Formats: sequence, structure tokens, C-alpha cells
Amino acid sequence: MTTVGGEMGAVSVWLRLDLRRRRRSLLVLSLLVAFSGATVLATTAGARRADSAISRMGARTLPLDVAVLPNEPGFDWDAVRAMPQVAALSTFAVSGFALEETVRAGADPIGDTGVFLPGADDDVMRTVERPVVLEGRMFDPDRIDEAVVSSRFVADTGLGVGDTVTAALASPEQMDGVLDGEVVDDVDELAGPRFPITIVGVVRSLWYADAAGARGSFFPSPQVVQTYPANLLGASGTASVNALVRLRAGAAGTPEFQEALAALTGRTDIEVLDWADRQAADQRRNSFEAGSLGAFALAALLAALVLVGSSVARYTASALTEMRTLGAVGMTRTQSLQAAVAGPVIAAVAGASLAVLLAVGASRWFPLGSAALVEPDPGVAVDRLVLGGGWVLIPVLVVAGAAGSALVARRAARETVPPRRSSLAALAARLGWPVPVVVGARFALEPGRGRSAVPVRPALIGSVVGITGVVAAFTFGSGVADAAGNPARFGQTFALQGFLGSDDREFTDPDGLLQVLRADPAVTAVDDARSAVAGVGGAQTTLYTYDGAGGPPVDMVLSAGRPPEAADEVVLGPETADRLDVTVGGPVQVDGTSGSRPLTLVGIGFTPEGPHNGYADAGWVTAAGYDTLFEGFTFHFLFVALRPGSDTAAVLARLGQAAADEGVAPVLGLPEPPHQIEDIGQVRALPVFLAGFLALLAIGAVGHALATAVRRRRHDIAVLRTLGMTRRQSRRVVVVQATVLAGVGLVIGVPLGLALGRVLWQVVADYTPLQYVPPFALVALALIGPAALLIANLLAAWPGRTAARLRVGTVLRAE
Repeated sequence: MTTVGGEMGAVSVWLRLDLRRRRRSLLVLSLLVAFSGATVLATTAGARRADSAISRMGARTLPLDVAVLPNEPGFDWDAVRAMPQVAALSTFAVSGFALEETVRAGADPIGDTGVFLPGADDDVMRTVERPVVLEGRMFDPDRIDEAVVSSRFVADTGLGVGDTVTAALASPEQMDGVLDGEVVDDVDELAGPRFPITIVGVVRSLWYADAAGARGSFFPSPQVVQTYPANLLGASGTASVNALVRLRAGAAGTPEFQEALAALTGRTDIEVLDWADRQAADQRRNSFEAGSLGAFALAALLAALVLVGSSVARYTASALTEMRTLGAVGMTRTQSLQAAVAGPVIAAVAGASLAVLLAVGASRWFPLGSAALVEPDPGVAVDRLVLGGGWVLIPVLVVAGAAGSALVARRAARETVPPRRSSLAALAARLGWPVPVVVGARFALEPGRGRSAVPVRPALIGSVVGITGVVAAFTFGSGVADAAGNPARFGQTFALQGFLGSDDREFTDPDGLLQVLRADPAVTAVDDARSAVAGVGGAQTTLYTYDGAGGPPVDMVLSAGRPPEAADEVVLGPETADRLDVTVGGPVQVDGTSGSRPLTLVGIGFTPEGPHNGYADAGWVTAAGYDTLFEGFTFHFLFVALRPGSDTAAVLARLGQAAADEGVAPVLGLPEPPHQIEDIGQVRALPVFLAGFLALLAIGAVGHALATAVRRRRHDIAVLRTLGMTRRQSRRVVVVQATVLAGVGLVIGVPLGLALGRVLWQVVADYTPLQYVPPFALVALALIGPAALLIANLLAAWPGRTAARLRVGTVLRAE
């Protein structure tokens, strides 16, 4: 038999014995490390992946810098392509065609298939926005029968690489009607050519990306437009061709390009969509999702530190107790510390290795939300920094925890300082409360001393932090749920929308439609909104008219100030106001097609989302103010608010019939919800999972405290039993201890969690941005108290049973 101090050494001998006797405990510890570590590593890597998706995609796809949208038939793109500021340019038709296999019953075949804005020249997807090919290959630009699609197109239709669809084009005369606002009712009515197109690839870039909540897209070869120009642009060529432009100076060259374009064309109203600004907004959205994942990872890490740390501490303390006997045969204090740490280290290395493998497997589900739509390399990914760092750091943390636990255990065993007393437990004793109540309160709030000492602060902190986190998570989640289900938080206070015209052409009789709306009892407000692009503070901004057309306008969602009332007043979106660094009451220089004039900023608020603007980057002016700035309009809308509780579908059908009876084209429909609603909805589950992890933290802390207290204070319980305390009272001691721990957590954690959740939601609301409404998780607040007490008492069941079944004589003889 090998003796202590022999060739293998004391630590090696102990480790061999320990691995044989407690291999199950070490296996459980390894699995705890693996699953906790995998959760932290996978979500951390997912957060990094989400935050970097746009930059990684841009580095591979020759991204555009500006989209130039003159919306002018016959626009001379060759002259723009020859400008010295332009590095590359590709055009697309503001038109579309149908795919017979994808048209839904009763839908507009041209507007419903995702075949919109088809490329119009050979540079499409080559010199600007050259997409990443996720599957298959790119189309041949010289072949009319090839196309590529987006990922969501495959998910929506079930059609992928190798499948063939049938293109159905309108006749040139039909396309003229479509461009004037007419709707083709059935794909069979399309009178243009039909031909097969084979899907040869699935692609993605920042421009050719799926939008949250939208259907997938089909990108045909430019040969379709080049072969059938009249079927896409109309017999009279009235459809527009716009362009994507990559500048030689990059995004920094946008102002110079705008000035040169205005000089070249003589037009100051050509909309130049600054793609850098759009990508900045998208990056903020992705960063929000990444931050949500990061918060989840932090919560998981905290839970892991408590849960795994408790297991490590119990294992280490038990090992030290057993090794006291070995000290008599030569094991030194250093050797005993090394031996106590050795088992957890082996478990940590094994668990960390498994955690890395699990995290790699889980990477296929990341990133989430909108970031997933621009991820250039979807699927399994290896983040070497996170996974490698985690593989090293996890064992280090376990070693530190085991060593720290051992030192604390040694110090506690030598403790001679009088134990700290709880005033609450002392008050219970003075009031003559039952013995189980007094003793249970002391066990929960007083650490004791010597071999009976139990650290109570970690349990109390765990209970408070756990309940604080659960309440904060559900409060935050209440804000997420409210925003994800309420378009008004993003400024959409109207239930119906009508697209009346574009580029100074009306598709219907606006006055006739307004009369129909005013006659319906369900309609409470209408906004007759013309829009055009103005220069605001040197950058292009869409301005809408805030005009009730003889009645009240729809409600405007404001974060500051009031709606415009005079011709020299303007309301701007929060993103535009931040960019200009202006506050309510300040001057804003606005340049329109009819002149330039200073306006006073009277409010900061949201606008409807339009074809070329978001809800937070446009502005409102009065109808009179609009007329002093612009001649004509780029788009003309009606926004219609309905009485609360109205059946929207029934009202829409009724208004459509009434418009038809009056000979007015029924152009009303349901508005698309702001895409941020789906973005917010993507993280709705995270607060729930976060609450679950933090609940585990509290459960682990309280459960460990109860089990440890019964084991370490069995002598105190045995003495009380000799003095007359019954088995039932012994069980109640543990119940009271659990109840006190839960009660302290509730008293401190509920108000703290409510405040923390609201502060976090306020930060998110300002960052997104959206209208802040203080969240209140009523159901969670109503259930957190009963749930905490119930769980605490369930945790007390087994330790209470152990306390009730103590053999008094055996315990006292051992002590």
C-alpha cells in the first residue's frame, strides 16, 4: 500500500481515492459546469455575432453608399455613372411581375409575389451589392431564365435551388394601368409573356436582405427588364428606374455627390437615400438584440457562479473535513488545500470541454432577430476568442472558488469572535414567539460560530438578487410585450391607410374618398398627408403634412413639445433631432423645391413609415407650411383612425363598398406595422428565460443554505430536542428559516426589481426609440410572493425531514 508522503505524493493518493468514492458527485459537478458554461458561452458568442453581422456582411459585398431615387421616367443614368464621384452604379425598375406558383388566392399578382424592383442592367449584383451566395450560384446576367432568391423566399414558398417557376408579365397597357393605381385581380388576367425561370441560388447582402416581417424576395436576371422593357416600364415608359451607387469616397462622399447631382440634373428634390444612416439605424437594432443576449449571458453567468460555486464549496468543505485525520500522518496544510481543489479542477476541465462543444452546436441558432437576416455565414460558427477564453477561464474560476471556499472554511473553524446577533430574531424571542419561529429566524439571519458556523449572507443576497432579477425581468418583459403588440408606441395611431398617389399623380379622387370617410361613424380622425423630401440641416428628410382635412387629424405621438400649428413650425423625429442636435424651440433650416426658410422646432415625435423613411427620422409640417416649401408631392397618403373597439376588417369592407358606390377607387388597406415591432418581438422570450435563470440562482442559494444549516447545526437541534423540542417543531425550524429567507428577498427585491425593470425599459425606449410607458407586470407581482414562499417551503421539505429524524444521542456523542 502506498503511504502518504510516498512516491506518488499525498495529493495523488487522495485524488485516486476521491475519484473512486465520489465519482458521481464529480460527474454531476462536470455536468453543471458544462451546461452552465455552454449557456454563457453560446449566448456571449451569439451576442458578438449579432453585433458584428452588418460589418462582416459589408466587408464582403461591395455595399452601396447611396440609393438615388429620382422617380423620373427616362432619367439619364449614363450621365450619373460618368460622374467622377461614382465608383459603380446599378439600376432597378420600380415595377414588378408575377410568379404563377406563388400568388395567393385573391391577392394582387404583381404586388404580392416578392418580384419587385428587378435589376435593369448587367451591373446588378456585380459591382454594387454583390451578394454572399448561401446556396447554389449567382444567375447568369445574359440568361432570362435564371434567378436567385432570399432565404425567406425559400421558407415562405418551399421553392429553392433547382426549382422552376413561371413568370407572368403584364401587357404594356396593363402596366400603364398598374402604374396609375389600378389593381389586377387575378394572375390569369395578365396578358404579357410567360416563361420559366429556374432558381439557381440563395443570396444575401445588406440591400438584398429579407426584412423583418416581410415576405421573401425573388431576384431575376436583368435580362427580364432588358428583354421586355415595355412590360415592366409601361407602354409609355412611365415607370421609373432608380439606382444603387457606390462612391469612390465611400459614405463620406455623400454630401459632395448630392451637390454634384443637383448641379448635373438641375433638381434639388432628388431623394438620395444615405445608406450609412440606414445601416446605423439597423446597427442600433442589432446592438439592442446583442445587448439583450449579453444581459442574458451575464445573468446566466451569475446563476452559474452561485449554483456551481455552491456545489464546489460543499465538495471542498467536505474534503477538508475528511482530510483532518490525514494531517496526523504527515499531510501539510498546502497539500490538503491542493487535494481539496484537485477533484473540482478535473471536473471543471471536463465540463469546460463539453461546454465548448455544446456552445459550438448551439451556434447554429444564432444570431437572433434582425441580425440573422444579414448574417453572412449562417449556421455553425466557432468564436475562438469566446470559446477559447471560456475553456481557460472556467477552470480558473472553479480553482479560485474551491481555494476560496477552503480558506473560508478553515477560518470559520478557528473563529473566536462572538457571533453576530440578529435584532429581528431577538425581537421574536422577547415577544415570546414559539421556539421554531425564534430558532428558524436565528438560523436564517445569524451565522453562528465554530464548527456550527454557516455563512448566511450569501443566502440572503441570493434571495434578494434572485427576486430582484425575476421582478425586473418580468417588468422589462411587460414593456417588451406592450411595445411588440402596440404599433402606437412607434407612432402608428391609425388603423387604416390609403395610398392616393405618387410623383404628383393621383390614383383616385381624394375629395370623394374623404367624403366617404367622414360619413362613416367608426372613423374618428383622418390625416391627409402629402410628403416630399426636404433638406433639413443639410440632410434629406421626408416631411409629411399634418392636415385633418376639415376634421381632427390622427393623434401624433410626441416625446416632447406639441404638433405644428403654424406654417413656420415643424416637428421632427427623434433620430433627426439628435442628428441636428436641436431641441424644442430651436430654429431649423428647411430647404424645399419652392425655396428655403427657417422653421421653429415645436415638437419631437414619430411619423408614419413611408417608402423612403422610417418612423423616427422624418417630420411633420402644416399643410400651409408644406405649400410654402414644395410644389406637388412625392407620395400622397390618407391615415385613418377608428373608434376603439371597431371591427377593422368590417369597417374596411364597408368603406371599400361605399367608395365603389361613389365611383371612387378603393385604395384603403391595413398599414404594415413598423418593422421594429417584430424586432422587439424577437427578444420577448429572453426576459422569461432571464427570470428563469435568476429564479434558479435564488433557489440554489436558499436550498444550499437550508441543507447546510441542518448539517452544520445538527448539534444545536439535538440540544433543543433534549430540552423538549419535538420532531414536528424541528421540521418547522427549517420551514421558518426558508420563509424568512424568502421574506427578506421579497421585502427588498420586489420594489428594487420594479424600479430596475422600469429603468432598463426606459433606456431601451430611448435607444430604440419608442414611446415610453411605465411597464407594470401585474400578474408577476401578484404571483411572486406566493410563488417565493411556496418554493422556499418546498426546498425546506427535505432538510426539515432530516432535522426531524436526527438521532439525538448519536449527534451529541459525536460532538
